[in-house]
Amino acid sequence: MAQYDYDLFVIGGGSGGVRAARLSAALGKRVGIAEEYRFGGTCVIRGCVPKKLFVYASQFPEHFEDAAGYGWTVEPARFDWRTLVANKDREIARLEGLYRQGVESAGGEAFQTRAVLVDRHTILLENENRTVTAGQIMIATGGRPNPHLALPGHEHCIFSNEAFDLPELPKAIVIAGGGYIAVEFANIFHGLGVHTTLIYRGKEILGRFDMDLRRMLHETMEKKGIRIICHEIFSAIERRGDGRLDAYLQGGEVLVADQVMLALGRIPNTEDLGLQAAGVERGKIGEILVDDYSRSNVENIWAIGDVTNRVQLTPVAIHEAMCFVETAFKHNPVAPDHDCVATAVFSQPEIGTVGLSEDEAARRFHHIEVYRATFRPMRHTLSGRDEKMLMKLIVDAQTRLVLGAHILGPDAGEMAQLLGISLKAGLTKDDFDRTMAVHPTAAEELVTMYKPSYLVKNGERVG
Repeated sequence: MAQYDYDLFVIGGGSGGVRAARLSAALGKRVGIAEEYRFGGTCVIRGCVPKKLFVYASQFPEHFEDAAGYGWTVEPARFDWRTLVANKDREIARLEGLYRQGVESAGGEAFQTRAVLVDRHTILLENENRTVTAGQIMIATGGRPNPHLALPGHEHCIFSNEAFDLPELPKAIVIAGGGYIAVEFANIFHGLGVHTTLIYRGKEILGRFDMDLRRMLHETMEKKGIRIICHEIFSAIERRGDGRLDAYLQGGEVLVADQVMLALGRIPNTEDLGLQAAGVERGKIGEILVDDYSRSNVENIWAIGDVTNRVQLTPVAIHEAMCFVETAFKHNPVAPDHDCVATAVFSQPEIGTVGLSEDEAARRFHHIEVYRATFRPMRHTLSGRDEKMLMKLIVDAQTRLVLGAHILGPDAGEMAQLLGISLKAGLTKDDFDRTMAVHPTAAEELVTMYKPSYLVKNGERVG
């Protein structure tokens, strides 16, 4: 049997790569992991974690407004962008240290270097100018924002990466995109007092989500003062003499802003990794092609997370890492389960969702029941805030199986996590109906909607 320096070498120190390295090292395997930038990857350094911190920061103006209805007098508040950025940096540095420490505490070796494949078992550590060998190799290099190079003036734009570290808060920003990142940052910047415009080429923001959620969030964001322009794209971005930017729209309008942000999807980080030298096949946008067990066409080379362009969510990458460890080192082949993944959009208000949308369920099932409730959440009654909450359950009329659950409103993300357990377990609407409500809560609506709002048969709404 061939002898190698490591049983497993991981390229990429994000959530998925670190989990694979740490668990494998805990089994007594010889493990190395290389990260060229900062351990923690997209989620910790320039994604989920700093974004959620910025979401919290941007919510305070509404909290201050709402306090008056509850008898509080709040002095005029002031916001300091640099304080937020500095405090965010301190927290990210703390988490980065924990990620690296987790691998090393389990017995693995962590390298701060770019790593490139030389062949199917050999890795070049560029900063150390030496090679190491491994029996199994994991690629977990994640993805990055699409630079949209075809756009004239794209070099003047920022992406989500730069948005966390701007030297100063812009007075006006234009954001292109309609997915998680674009919608969340539109709400963040608006909440921090920035004049915000969202440009999206599609007919409605947040494609693939339930249409009721998409429309209601769109309406709520516009009521708050965020301008949303659908069916539109940039034709060019130009720098003005005063340093601001002119964003030219294909329809002829010109928007003036201090920053233009592109949130037009993400692409896998697979360039110059030596994949060709190792014989690893890639797909149309550069993603590593893998089988059901995250194994590439080269038997000992695996890939997980965004670099595979399957489900681009941090918990999914972590789940794939855990399945890899079972498959590669525990002789227990486990394929990642990408079905019924709960997710949240930290917009304002939040979206929490799991399972099928109404449109998707109508395509798959002959007869579905739709339970839908809109109401003002209790927290807004005294504040006077004119903001509604939406809850929706999609049910297969034949089996009574709950196919989808969708929430728009406060704490929707927290509810989605618990609903994910229910839908994953295959619970029926009757199980929901037998569950006692917790009163007074918004979530009690999920177990007190006894009568369908309407039916959908053969794709057509009835009743």
